[in-house]
Parts: sequence; C-alpha cells; structure tokens
Amino acid sequence: MPRVRELELFRLTLPYGRRPESVLVRITDYGGMVGWGEAVRRPAALPGERGDDQEGGHEKLWATLEESLPAALIGVDWEHPSELGRVPGGSAADMACWDLWARMKGVPLAHALGGSRTSLMATVRLGAERSLEGMVARVNRHVCAGYAHVTMDVYPGWDIEPLRAVRAAYPGLAIAVDGHGAYTEISQLEALDAYGLVAIERPFTDLEASADLQERVSAAVVVEARSVEELDEAVAARAGRALLLRPARFGSLSAVRLAHDTAVAAGWEVTCAGGLGVGLARAATVAVASLPGCTLPSDVAEPPRSAQIVTPPVGASGGVVAVPLTQPGLGHTIDEEKVRRMAKDTFRV
Repeated sequence: MPRVRELELFRLTLPYGRRPESVLVRITDYGGMVGWGEAVRRPAALPGERGDDQEGGHEKLWATLEESLPAALIGVDWEHPSELGRVPGGSAADMACWDLWARMKGVPLAHALGGSRTSLMATVRLGAERSLEGMVARVNRHVCAGYAHVTMDVYPGWDIEPLRAVRAAYPGLAIAVDGHGAYTEISQLEALDAYGLVAIERPFTDLEASADLQERVSAAVVVEARSVEELDEAVAARAGRALLLRPARFGSLSAVRLAHDTAVAAGWEVTCAGGLGVGLARAATVAVASLPGCTLPSDVAEPPRSAQIVTPPVGASGGVVAVPLTQPGLGHTIDEEKVRRMAKDTFRV
C-alpha cells in the first residue's frame, strides 16, 4: 500500500518556444520508492486557442501545491491512485501517484492504464511560415525524417494556399489541419476538405458549428474536451467524429481514461497531444496514446533534447514513437541532478 513520506516540488522555466514553465512533483513512499509528475503552463499561441494559464498560471498552481498537497498526500493510505480523487494541484500530483503506484506494482504506466500498443504513429504540428516555399521545405524535412502524417496550423488567411502547396508536393501524405477555434464561417473550412484531409481539428469554439461542418465534410472533425462533461456535450451535439485528448488538461489520469472510454463508446476516434516540458508530461501522453481507442496519429514528438531530464528521451524515430515497456512507471530514468540545476524554486516537506 503506497504511503507518501516525502514531497518535493520543483519549478522550472523552460529554455525554448515562448518560455513555458514546468512544475515537477516528486513523491517518496516509506519504502524509498519514488514517483514523478509534471505540469506545463504556456500562454495561448493563436487567436481562439485556450492556453494553459486560464486559472492563474504557475503562481496559483505553485501556491496550491505548497498549501494543500502535503496534507492530501503525506501519511495518507491508498490502494490505487483513483481513490485519491482530484488531488490538489491537478495533473502533476496525480501523475506522480500513478508513477509511484505503477513502479510499486512493477508495471509500465501504459499497461496500468490499459494500453496495449508497443509503438505509436506520430504526427508533427507545423505552424505558419513566412512563405509557401518555407512551408513545403519544412514538410519535406519531416517527410525525409520518416513522418507519414503532418498537422498544419491554419487560420483565415493562411489555409487554402499552404495546403494546396503541400498537397501538390506530397500527393500521398496524410494531412490534418488545426484551426485552433479561429474560424467563424463553415464555408472557409469546407473548401479545405477538397485536399483529402484526414482530420480538421478544433475548427470552431461552437459545438453547433462543428456539428454542421461534420455533416458537410468527409474529414473527421476533431473536438477538444478538457473534461468528461465537455466531451459528453460534444458527443450529444454530434460535433465531430474524433476527440483531441490532452492528458495534462484533465485533473487526473483516471478522468483521461474515462474520456477515452466515453469517446470509444460513442464511435469516435482519439488522438493524443500535449506535454512539452522536460519529458515527464510527454511520457504520460505516450502512455495514454497506447490505449486501444487512440487510433489517430498522436502529437508526441519530443521537446528539445537539451531540456529533457529523462532517459531515454521521449521522441519519434522515423515517425514512430516507442512505448517504453522495459521499466515500470513512466518508463524513463530521471536525471535528478539536472532537475535541481534547472529549478528556480523548490519546496520540500
């Protein structure tokens, strides 16, 4: 039976992109077994997109963890992470509990969640470029690296032309587009379907508009949900045929698994994404993406290797991501010395 005797928190500013922040949770039980979790916060990047800082960002998360997590975990007996409910601090603390539990059971996190895949097909997300030539060249680099699927960010004014250019260069490439909720007119997205898209992700913020679009296009409309309740609403509205599942945006991995099961029961496909950070959140995303309903390529490409604290690094090789099954828990060795060097704030109880 797990029983936490020590809790440590680490706060890191990450050296890439828009400098997101990562909070790590490290828990140790009375037998010396350790579990790790991570939460990453970043601002919204595109119009209409919901960033990860909607609830006050890391300042609020850090304060919540300091004030509430010790009482919720230290000295508390539990048999399974699902018994803890919504742990204060959300996904990072919950992930640490799952990692600890899986390590104690000697099973990979993927198997603990019910996953069955040994590898995943990966997609790579491509933001807007300054030119069509630049976009085609960028796609070429990823195709040459082995990717058979790409997801292009689109928005009004940057959609038809780049998609036409990429399709002309790569007639057989599997392409999805991500609208980040930036669209208001169905006709704008209907035109994209002529280019043989696999999926149209997050076209609108409105479920009714998404449902209308799904009736008019052959591509699967992909809806993002941050809770099972949001997913239930989307399924009831027939707003699409697939779920974009970001484990870090749910309060617990138990809720993530329930969302997966709900989508599968509705006949929806699932794609997983998220978890930049230092590799821990991404490793959890890989574990979730191994679930049987995650049939669409997942965005589990690696964060920059210089920022990762895990061995082996999380990432794709030839467009394929291996699910780590040789070690229990998250399946990676943590470089604790690097964590402590990178940390700008720490807390220990």
